[in-house]
Formats: sequence, structure tokens, C-alpha cells
Amino acid sequence: MFLIYFLVIAAVLRIGSLIISMRNEARLRAGGGVEHHAGTTRLLAIAHVAFYVLAFVEGISRHPALDWVSLAGLVIYAGAMLALVWVICQLGQLWTVKLMIAKDHELVTGSLFARLRHPNYFLNIIPELLGFALVMHAWSTLVIGLPLYAIILRRRISQEERIMRAHFAGY
Repeated sequence: MFLIYFLVIAAVLRIGSLIISMRNEARLRAGGGVEHHAGTTRLLAIAHVAFYVLAFVEGISRHPALDWVSLAGLVIYAGAMLALVWVICQLGQLWTVKLMIAKDHELVTGSLFARLRHPNYFLNIIPELLGFALVMHAWSTLVIGLPLYAIILRRRISQEERIMRAHFAGY
């Protein structure tokens, strides 16, 4: 039963972040913002949902106990969600799950962004998936799914780097 509760909480958190993203996207588009590489965004969305579903199915089939692995996964997952909140707060209305550049886009360079490029990917997405899989004891999903996800994420990061260099001098 714990896995079902965890899945529901994780889904609510992700849906909440998508609502924020959609509101920000609407504002950005209304102000002349442009989306880049929509295909990669779709691939990431599909991969994210697939990872959650496969990890959950694998977890349900294993019937894992709430043990130190699950607890470690919970801690990692909670940290990832805190990182997501932090990134959303830092980027404000610029934050979306899509790669968008606003017409009057100002590069955020303060706080952790001064030391780490793409904190959303490295402090939220990757730990989120790792933590989720650990809670579920979804070893196959973790070993196969995370590297496949990383391939798409690497592509996204490369695209984002190119877009940022093209739009912001000195990036």
C-alpha cells in the first residue's frame, strides 16, 4: 500500500509542477516567447512517464518492504523535490518544462546558477528518478531506464547550451 501512496504523492507533485509550467508557458508565449526543440521535450515527457510507470509496475511485482533502500530513496526523492521548488523560485515565470526563450529574457546567473549549469536536471530530475526507483526497488528500471533517459537528457542539455549561447552574450 505504501507504494501506491508514494506514487499518488509523486504524481500530484509532478502534476502541480506541470500546472506551474503551463501557466508560465502561456505568459511567455503571450509576451513573444519562443519554444525550441519541442520534439525533445516530448521525448523527455514520454520517458519521464514511462520511467514512473515501469518503476511502479516493477515495484508492485516485487512487493518490497519499507527498508533502508526505500528510506534512502525517499530522502533522495524529497531532496529532488526541494531542488525543484528552489529552481522554480529562482527562475520564477521563466521556468517551464519546455525550452523557451522569452522576448525580454534575462539570464539568471545568481545563487546556484553561478556555480552549476542546469541545476534542474542535476539536482531535480536525475535524483528524482533515482529516488523513485529506489523506493520502488525497481532495479531493472533503474539500470536500463535511467541510462536511456540520460541519453535524451544529454541531447536536451546540448540543445539548451546552443540556444543559451545564441541568445546570451558571454554565456
